Amino acid sequence: MQSIAHRSLPYPLGATLMDGGIDMAVYSETADMVEFCSFDESGTETCTRLSERTGHVFHGIVPGAGVGTLYGLRVYEPWDPGNGLRHNGKKLLLDPHTRAMPGTYTWGQEVFGHSQNNPSDLDPSDSAAFTPYCVIPDPAFDWAGDTAPLTPLSSSVIYEVHVKGFTQTHPDVPEELRGTYAGLASPAAIKHLTDLGVTAVVLLPVQQFVQDSHLEEKGLHNYWGYNTIGFFAPHGAYAAGHSTGAQVAEFKEMVKALHTAGLEVILDVVYNHTAEGNHMGPTLSFKGIDNEAYYRLVSDDRSSYFDTTGTGNSVNVSHPAALGLIMDSLRYWVTDMHVDGFRFDLATTLTRQGGDAELHSAFLTLIQQDPVLAPVKMIAEPWDTAGYQVGGFPADWSEWNGKFRDDVRGFWHGKSALLGTVSQRVLGSPDVYEADRRSPLSSVNFVTAHDGFTLADLTMYDEKHNDANGEDNADGESDNQSMNNGVEGPTDDPAATERRDRMRRNLMGTLLLSAGVPMILGGDELGRSQSGNNNAYCQDNEISWFDWEHTDQSLLDFTRTLLELRRENPALRPAWFRQAPCGGDDDTVKVLRTDAENFTASDWDDVGAHAITFVLVHTTCADAFALLMNAASNVVEFSVPAAPNQEWELAISSDPDQEVEGAVSTLIVRDGSFTLLRSRASE
Repeated sequence: MQSIAHRSLPYPLGATLMDGGIDMAVYSETADMVEFCSFDESGTETCTRLSERTGHVFHGIVPGAGVGTLYGLRVYEPWDPGNGLRHNGKKLLLDPHTRAMPGTYTWGQEVFGHSQNNPSDLDPSDSAAFTPYCVIPDPAFDWAGDTAPLTPLSSSVIYEVHVKGFTQTHPDVPEELRGTYAGLASPAAIKHLTDLGVTAVVLLPVQQFVQDSHLEEKGLHNYWGYNTIGFFAPHGAYAAGHSTGAQVAEFKEMVKALHTAGLEVILDVVYNHTAEGNHMGPTLSFKGIDNEAYYRLVSDDRSSYFDTTGTGNSVNVSHPAALGLIMDSLRYWVTDMHVDGFRFDLATTLTRQGGDAELHSAFLTLIQQDPVLAPVKMIAEPWDTAGYQVGGFPADWSEWNGKFRDDVRGFWHGKSALLGTVSQRVLGSPDVYEADRRSPLSSVNFVTAHDGFTLADLTMYDEKHNDANGEDNADGESDNQSMNNGVEGPTDDPAATERRDRMRRNLMGTLLLSAGVPMILGGDELGRSQSGNNNAYCQDNEISWFDWEHTDQSLLDFTRTLLELRRENPALRPAWFRQAPCGGDDDTVKVLRTDAENFTASDWDDVGAHAITFVLVHTTCADAFALLMNAASNVVEFSVPAAPNQEWELAISSDPDQEVEGAVSTLIVRDGSFTLLRSRASE
C-alpha cells in the first residue's frame, strides 16, 4: 500500500487504498470539475475536489478515506443534451469502478438529470438521499488453497443457475443462507451439483443491478438481473452478511467453496448496456460522468441513444474509456474474485464499433491478446436485436448455439425434412464451425435457457402463460415448438404424463449425447416448472425458485446416468470433428439410415423420414455407441450396424420399456424415443 505522501496517479481508475487515505481517479473528457463526496452515518456529506488532471482523468488524494468509506461522485458542467452533454452536479453518481454498493434507489424526479416535463432542461433537485452510496470494501481475503479447476471444454458440462432461486426453498440449506452466495456455497447445494455431474455453474447476472421502477410500481422485481450499473460490484441483495461491503468477501468464499468441489464459476455479464436507459432514463453514473464516451449516441441527434440491445442504450465499444472499463472489470473478476469464465449477454453488440458486427473488433482483439483473460472460458450470446452471428466469433470462443435449440426441438416436435440439420447438431454443428477450422467445442448446446420455457413447461404447455408479468400475456416470445401435443398444464392422464416424461428424456438425452459443450438450465433435471411462464424475468417468487419438494426423481436419475456416460466415454464428447480411429480409415462417426445404410442426397429431404442412427467411436479404441433416434409417431425397426467391439448392450433409453438381449441385428424403437447402445472395448 502506498503512503499518502505519494503523489496522486491517474491509474488505476476508481478508489485505490493508500496509507492514510485513497487515490481517486475518474475518467471524463467533457466535465469541468469532479468531486469525491463521502458520507458519515448521519448522511452528512463532505466533498473533496479532484484537483489534478492527467489527460482526461481527474484524480487526487482524499485523506482519511479508506475501508468502509461511503461515497459518490459529483460531476459538473456543461449541460447540453442536444450535443450529448449531461453533467449535472446535483446528482450523486456511482463510481464506475466501485467494488460494492449497499442500498437501493428511491425512484423519483431526484434521480433524473433532466426535467421529465422537458428533457432538455436540467433538473435542480439533489439526488444524494435517493441513491445508494459506493463503499470501499476490505480487499483482504485468504485465498490459500484455492485452485482453479481448469476443466477442459471437452469435459465441461455447464449448469445455468440463479444464485437466489437455486437455494431459496432448499430444505437442507440453513434458512438464513437461502438465496445467497453463502447458500450456493453450502454443502447441500454443492452436493446436488457434484452428484448431478456438472462441471461449471454459469450464474445469471451477479454484477450490481438496478430494480426497474416500472416493475416496482406493479409490485414486481427484476429477478434475472440484466440491468447492470456496477460492473465490479457483486450484487448486494445476494449476500447473507449484512455488514457494509460484506458481499465481496462472501462472493469470494462462494468461489473458493465451489473450486474446492471441482466446480468452475462462470459469470453471465451484461456489458452491452446499462441501467440508465435512453434519453428519458435516470442519471445514475455514466450519463453524468461522460455520456458520449460510455454510450453510442445517434449521430444526427446527440440527445438520443443508438440502441441494439432493446433496453434504451448501447455501450460505446468504439471508445477507449468504455472498452477500458470492460477490460478492467473482466480482469478484476478473474484476478481478485477468481472466476473461471464469462458468458456475454448480447455479445454481438460488443463487436459493433461502427455499426456492423466485426470479427476483428477492438473488444475481441483486446481480450485475445490479454494475458489475464486469454486463458479463461469466453462464451458469447452471438446475437443482438440487430443481427444473428452464430459462428461469427473467434476460434477460442464458444457460442450459445441457437440452431441446436431450434433444430433439436423441431426434430422431436416431428417437423419434416430435419434429418440433415439435426445430424449436424448432434455432431457438434460442423456446418457452422468446421469451415473456419473451429471445433465442436465452439458450440454451447442447449434446448432450454433462462429465457423461455423450462424443459418441463416445454412439454406441458402449448402457449405461454405470462399473465403474472402484468403485460396481458403480450411479453415473451410465442413458442411454436412446444412438445405438449394438446393437453395443457398439469394432468392426471397417464398417457399424457408418460408422453411428456419421454419427451423430456428425449431432449435431455439429445443435449447430453451430442458433441459440443452442453448447458443444462438449472432445475430442468428436477422437472422444474414455471407454470407456463416463458419470460419470468420479473418473478422473484415461487414461479422462478426451485421447487425442491416436488422433484422428478426419475428424470434426475436419468440425467445423472447420462452425465456419467458422457464423463466416462470420450466417444460421447469428441474434441474435434471426424477423425480416423485407432489408425484405421473409417470416421469416428457414421450417420446411417434406419436400414444401416448410408444416406443418399435425396434421403435427407424425405419428408416422411423421422429416424436416424449415429455410430460413435473414438480414436483411443474406447467404448463405442450407437444412438438410434426415432421422432416418428410410429414404432420404427432399425437395422443395427455391426458392433465395433463387443456385442451391443443397452446403455440408456428414453423408453423405460426398451430391452436389448444378446446379439441384435434389428431393434424396434418406439414412437418418439431414442435408444443408446454400447459396444464395450475389447479387453
